[in-house]
Amino acid sequence: MIVKDEEQTLPRCLRSVQGAVEQMVVVDTGSCDRTPQIARSHGAEVYTFDWCDDFAAARNEALQYVTGDWVLVLDADEVLVPEIIPQLQQAIQQPDFLVMNLLRQEVGAKQSPYTLMSRLFRHHPQLRFHRPYHELIDDSVVALQAQEPHWQVGRIDSVAIRHEGYTAERIDQQQKVQRAQRIMEKALATEPDDAYLCSKLGALYLENHQPDQGMALLLRGIDLQPQEPSVVYELHYHLGHAYEGLGQRDKARAQYQQALDIALPLLLKIGACNNLANLLQIQGDLEGARQLYESMIEAQPTLAIAHNNLGLTLRAMGHFGDAIASYQHAIHYQPDYAEAYQNLGVAHLKLGQIDASQNAFQQAIQLHEKSQNFSEANRLRQSLREIGLLA
Repeated sequence: MIVKDEEQTLPRCLRSVQGAVEQMVVVDTGSCDRTPQIARSHGAEVYTFDWCDDFAAARNEALQYVTGDWVLVLDADEVLVPEIIPQLQQAIQQPDFLVMNLLRQEVGAKQSPYTLMSRLFRHHPQLRFHRPYHELIDDSVVALQAQEPHWQVGRIDSVAIRHEGYTAERIDQQQKVQRAQRIMEKALATEPDDAYLCSKLGALYLENHQPDQGMALLLRGIDLQPQEPSVVYELHYHLGHAYEGLGQRDKARAQYQQALDIALPLLLKIGACNNLANLLQIQGDLEGARQLYESMIEAQPTLAIAHNNLGLTLRAMGHFGDAIASYQHAIHYQPDYAEAYQNLGVAHLKLGQIDASQNAFQQAIQLHEKSQNFSEANRLRQSLREIGLLA
């Protein structure tokens, strides 16, 4: 691990690996809080590194202290899923595997809730991190395989890591965003033909409301014709998001479809699948939208947003009973899903089920207020008063 000022999240992370690993290496890059003391109290070895705007350099520093045969990489806002430990222990017994890619769940992410990452790999002297931001070992893996073709890259399809970095309180850290942009801009100036950097920096520009810069980089990345399926997917996916933001729905639809055509597991393409389904619904292709939402549910039955959005499509098709069942599934898998309660209230109202409708709307209001979304809670409360459902 590399860390800085993570005293709030670090204990949970380290507890998740205690008993599953033989050594915990924590490299601190300049904490001002109790992060180093907390790491030591959980049995970790703590080392320091002078920060130089280069995450790969810090990661490689941490690798120097590793004594075991395999390396598991975590960030402080992540935890190892306990149920996955037997699979990890079995995977590292395979003699020809160099890397096991792990599935990470992005808790709170509205677009792409799953990511496949090279986080479990052999402690091999030629495996090193590259790129100063969004650092990966992947380039060195490819180089090593070219020299020693017997090495294989495997994958574990069950969720191995849960990442809390997309929750609202962690996203609202403008300094980190500015740092990311600064580091990636510097890296891209050195490596202008890096399609992966084009994808990541282009997406960051879009998030920072810089659409022209973002689209230019994403188009450049596509023109570079990268070979990695995940990079090609992200370029098309983010470009679709950009066109959608500009109101160019046909272009967005084409980009999302190209993203879905990439040879990757559907679970890794949930964002494009969901966004394309949303566009189909808006454009009146309800059956196409329904099929896409159902494919998302087939890939991940507990995906609450897919159940909720399927409910919206079924409601638009006039299937109110089925829509209610879909909203209830969404709420079952995500009990604090205010929007699903809101949609449930509408569906009950359409069927004349007034008491059930009022209860669902009340739950939605309470959840909006609990998440401090007071404007939506007040808007919903006022709308209910206007139609006589609320005194």
